[in-house]
Amino acid sequence: MDLSTKPAGAPAGLTLTGDAAPATAAADVIKDADITTFMQDVVQASQQVPVLVDFWAPWCGPCKQLTPALEKLVKAANGKLRLVKINVDDPKNQPLAQQLRIQSIPAVYAFSGGQPVDGFVGALPESQLKKFVEGLPGAGNIQDVAAEAIEAGKTALGNQAYEDAAAAFSEALGTEPENPAAVGGLARALIGMGEVEAAKEILDGVPPAIAEHAEIQAARSAMTLLEEGAKAAGNLKPLEDAVAANPNDHQARYDYALALVGDNRQGEALDQLLDIVKRDRKWNEEAARKQLVTMFEALGPMDPLVVEARRKLSSILFS
Repeated sequence: MDLSTKPAGAPAGLTLTGDAAPATAAADVIKDADITTFMQDVVQASQQVPVLVDFWAPWCGPCKQLTPALEKLVKAANGKLRLVKINVDDPKNQPLAQQLRIQSIPAVYAFSGGQPVDGFVGALPESQLKKFVEGLPGAGNIQDVAAEAIEAGKTALGNQAYEDAAAAFSEALGTEPENPAAVGGLARALIGMGEVEAAKEILDGVPPAIAEHAEIQAARSAMTLLEEGAKAAGNLKPLEDAVAANPNDHQARYDYALALVGDNRQGEALDQLLDIVKRDRKWNEEAARKQLVTMFEALGPMDPLVVEARRKLSSILFS
């Protein structure tokens, strides 16, 4: 099934019948589930309100962007929407992922009336997520005062208009002082402006409640890349020569990738890390894959370089 289009009916292998489950409490609108609870938590529950099913994995960077955004929308829906999260890395959930034809993550199905009615693949911007959710039966309008400013900030970041991004994220923080997307976005904008110390001050003062949020981690990743790349940039030519002399010198290639980051050649750096994963994905406790994830977080899920590198990484890991 192509999740970019509206599903025509039930996924193969699932029996979508049975009595509707009792209504759950408001605190139960977001939950983790597996194949054993899918009928109750998704199929039966969707007889009452739409249920979003988020297929994710711990190693998936875009999932870390998407899931919190989905949770935020579901909480704002005031009980008119539910979210069920399925970890596809859990072996017992892999048959379910196969039945639903999940080929890439993050992937989201929307169930209503016991049937899948819509879906998408990838980490959508918050504005598109809101539009998607509000189009589901019975969901209605979901208000988010800071969302427009945050989306403007992300667009400005993508265009490297760092001052505009900083202004937009600051506007959002005026409404929601602990909004992680706004805090992380402002830090990344300041990094882009060269205001590294100011960005560090913001990240050092992040409230514990949002410290592990994907947007904050993305800003920390951007800071880490900036610092590591700056250290390695001076060795660019010797490292390039070392890789040319011995393509299987993974450490030299890894250091070369960091040097490329310091030289603002992120696309080439991603290619070097992907080459290591392709040659020996387990090298140095998967250091190359982990560094790829760091770069994905720092650059953002919608960056064209990240989209292409993520596609290549999936091809390597699932081949």
